[in-house]
Amino acid sequence: MIDLETHRAVFTWVQERLVEAGLLKGKTVAIDATTLEANAAMRSIVRRDTGESYQDFLVRLAKASGIKTPTREALARLDRTRKKKTSNKDWRHPWDPDAKVTKMKDGRTHLAHKAEHAVDLETGAIVAVTLQGADQGDTTTIGETAIAAAEQVEGAQADVKEPQPLEEIIADKGYHSNQTMVDLDAVGIRSYVSEPDRGRRDWSEAPEAQAPVYGNRRRIRGRRGRRLMCQRGERIERSFAHVYDTGGMRRTHLRGHENILKRLLIHTGGFNLGLLMRATFGVGTPRGLQDVAARVCAALFRVLLAGLDLITVHVAHEWSIPRSRKLSHVSSPSPLVAT
Repeated sequence: MIDLETHRAVFTWVQERLVEAGLLKGKTVAIDATTLEANAAMRSIVRRDTGESYQDFLVRLAKASGIKTPTREALARLDRTRKKKTSNKDWRHPWDPDAKVTKMKDGRTHLAHKAEHAVDLETGAIVAVTLQGADQGDTTTIGETAIAAAEQVEGAQADVKEPQPLEEIIADKGYHSNQTMVDLDAVGIRSYVSEPDRGRRDWSEAPEAQAPVYGNRRRIRGRRGRRLMCQRGERIERSFAHVYDTGGMRRTHLRGHENILKRLLIHTGGFNLGLLMRATFGVGTPRGLQDVAARVCAALFRVLLAGLDLITVHVAHEWSIPRSRKLSHVSSPSPLVAT
């Protein structure tokens, strides 16, 4: 089995080609996350303490409530009426421990993983991709993704004489916290993170976060900050749509973070390779190549028809001249004929 480092090396190799083509800058990076449905069913989860299945858990609750022989309908009714507390601290999936119970964007509760992208805002290339538990918050996972993005930018520009380091990170308000602002300021990265409305702030307990928070607030309210926020939504959502929706990875068919991350690295590497193909050939997908072939054939057919029309007009013109001369010769009287 090919290890994770080999997959990461392939991903970095594609980024090196992007750097050569000028399609990866690495100065300004946007970060956002999305959830991937795990290859695991909720009905298969078990208790962490006793190993009891969800079905056995409901049967025990039914017997405790006075139902001696609960039917399937009674168990379903009990499950609907009881107060739900399906916590990841109490439940796990026996065959995919990395999958966590979470609420998807469409409102369903499912076992899922959290994929986080770091995207170059200037070109739209994916700089880094990480995979974490779906129960972890954005303020917890941004650190790992920022470190991975900085390392990928450095690795992709290994042969560049004057490499461009990561200088700016753009994110939505889910990533805003005092600790996030302090950490980014400590490593010299300018933050453009939307700030939620928290009312009047009291800095007596965290005075070291006041300057980074106010600096971030000043930047996002400026003209450049607003422009970067608009670009963030466009670039990030486009990568999600291509990789997960069109690319068919919204639901994973692998188990374990390492295996899923391998697939993500190859998938996102293909996305970056599509940017290079689009810049070189004008198309970046096989479907787009099919459309180009159809357009080329249609153009050649139109040229062929135009050529046939020109030939037809020329031949008709050549045949019409002798015929007119013959008709004029027959119709005109001879000067030697006496009248």
